[in-house]
Amino acid sequence: MKNFIILLVTLITTLTSTAQDITGQWNGVLKVQGTQLRVVFNITQTENGFSSTMDSPDQGAKGIPVTNTTFENQKIKFEVTNHTIEYDGELSGDEIIGTFKQGGQEFPMNLSRKAIEKEIIKRPQEPIKPYPYYSEDVVFENTKANISLAGTLTLPEKDGIFPVVILITGSGPQNRDEELLGHKPFLIISDYLTKNEIAVLRYDDRGVGQSTGDFNTATSADFATDVESAIAYLKTRKEIKKNKIGLIGHSEGGLIAPIVASKSKDVNFIVLLAGTGIQGDKLLLLQQELIAKANGVSEAEIEKTTQNDSKVFEMVVKSNDNQKLKTDLTKLINKLLENEPNTEIPNGMSKEEFISEQVNQFSSPWMVYLLKFNPAKTLEKVKCSVLAVNGEKDLQVPPKENLIAIKNALTKGGNKNVTTKEFPNLNHLFQECETGSPNEYATIEQTFSPVVLEEITKWIKKQTE
Repeated sequence: MKNFIILLVTLITTLTSTAQDITGQWNGVLKVQGTQLRVVFNITQTENGFSSTMDSPDQGAKGIPVTNTTFENQKIKFEVTNHTIEYDGELSGDEIIGTFKQGGQEFPMNLSRKAIEKEIIKRPQEPIKPYPYYSEDVVFENTKANISLAGTLTLPEKDGIFPVVILITGSGPQNRDEELLGHKPFLIISDYLTKNEIAVLRYDDRGVGQSTGDFNTATSADFATDVESAIAYLKTRKEIKKNKIGLIGHSEGGLIAPIVASKSKDVNFIVLLAGTGIQGDKLLLLQQELIAKANGVSEAEIEKTTQNDSKVFEMVVKSNDNQKLKTDLTKLINKLLENEPNTEIPNGMSKEEFISEQVNQFSSPWMVYLLKFNPAKTLEKVKCSVLAVNGEKDLQVPPKENLIAIKNALTKGGNKNVTTKEFPNLNHLFQECETGSPNEYATIEQTFSPVVLEEITKWIKKQTE
């Protein structure tokens, strides 16, 4: 559920001279799970060897100092020790053939003196401007959090009164298009719905894009207040039918939508795209198991990982004191590492640093909230119309366990307008796929199944007649 983001950071350099001139600009493109980042190394000669800086144009970073640069026997190395970043390459004519490493992961990346353009990713569903509808950039306030949220409101026409949906992103910091791995699913959904006479509001997560606030300290409950603010804003717009406001949440967004709907009479309907119905700790264990199997991990290794993670999750779920939790997690993870001496620790990171990183991850406000949260209790309080859909091959939010739990909880609460549907051959992003593994997401050209788009639209039109 989480987005994978690479931070490109570095420092200065030293050492080793050679008769061959490597000074100047070297260009490459780092490819990680469908994301492409241009990387530029600028090498200069010094009295002691070489000094380098690095640019990351796509992240707006320029002149980043590199920690250490060495060049000897055609081999070149850039190091960023405090961020576990390393680049190893070998000079071959006007090209350096090498590998970018970070956090124990390796990615091929060659460098050239020529400027390198990013590959054009085929995304045939992505709409092209000018759009056949009205689109407006908007900003609204979350007064509870004292932040501003920036987004886009699309209307079938500039004048008129329309039903509307608010799109709620999945986990991880995402922009208004829920952009990930070269895909923009919320742009696709927004475009389709607006063309079918349904207005759409989508916005950058807090702390992302043009929205203010701190994403890293927020929980799902905090994100729910952002949605509440979006509803309040839409109620001020003359083009919106105030009694026909709906929510569409994907993944974690499918957890957030019921939180809002359970407390607000302004929500007319909700659509849960791969929404969760089981408690967070159980969901993550199931998710990890299914993805590991799809990646060919042995049953013995999966069982061992599940046992260890179960202990960590149980500790988090039972905790009431975050400082004590950090202390207890440190002891537990240290013990687990002692029992598993072959555990791989990322290059350049000490055991203590690795444990600290793990502790901070599992004790973060977002993770603690997710592991403890049981969606069923909230769903029992939802009285508006609900459509819950999932892909048959979703390995992140498995369909059978979650769709059944969602339907049971809503029914228990007395909700009589509930529709659930599992679509064959679709993954967590609602793409037609082979295995459902997250490794496929970037390689699939389709962004969002047309069949699901049509199903969602028909259902919403029925609710807003």
